[in-house]
Amino acid sequence: MKLLDNSKFEAITSKLSMTQENCQIDGRLESYSCKMAGSDKRLFKAISTDGGFSPNDLQALSPPQGLISQSPNQLTSHSYSDGEGPLCDTISTKTLFYLISTLNVSFQPDYDFSKAKSEEFSKEFSVQSVVNTINNQLSAVIGDSFSVFKQQLWATIDEEISLTDCDIFSYNPDLVSDPFGEEGCIWSFNYFFYNKKLKRIIFFTCRATSWPVAYTDLDSCQNIGFIEDITMLEDGEMY
Repeated sequence: MKLLDNSKFEAITSKLSMTQENCQIDGRLESYSCKMAGSDKRLFKAISTDGGFSPNDLQALSPPQGLISQSPNQLTSHSYSDGEGPLCDTISTKTLFYLISTLNVSFQPDYDFSKAKSEEFSKEFSVQSVVNTINNQLSAVIGDSFSVFKQQLWATIDEEISLTDCDIFSYNPDLVSDPFGEEGCIWSFNYFFYNKKLKRIIFFTCRATSWPVAYTDLDSCQNIGFIEDITMLEDGEMY
């Protein structure tokens, strides 16, 4: 996997690293080529050998977090067919390798995800559901100024990856494996936008952490110095 240079992504990442009144936001937006280097080939061989899988073999994913939190009636419309239990999404060994390799590059040298299992990942229902989830989380801590910023955010992502052509995966590990699992983390997300035709992945990761003082009201986080530099990003379509 190779991290691709993208000045617009760097500008967005800068805007997603901010200090609020009662919390700290740390976000990162990165674009990766899925072309394998020497170390990637060794990792892919190890993942395939350890599990006894070929590149196109399918492995089970966990349900999306949004699905887990829904009521049984809501689940019926999404994940059940007549007379069956909940359906399970799958992922090919090669695509799973791309996700794991992206995590390794993004969080190196502090974390090693080589032993991550397919059950720690989920495939999301749709682009719009992911956009809505991210917008809601960021809007809650950034405030009204996010309504301006999100236009540039999603237009820039779409320009790089063509969202309608993507499969979207999320990484939802246990607290031991989670790089954002330390005490004080209010929320975090790790999304992969995978365009198979382009052989490219956009990795969008973000967390909100509370200050050492008691944190009682997420909605009270007020934006500090966020809107001044938004003009450095180009105008885009509202999502």
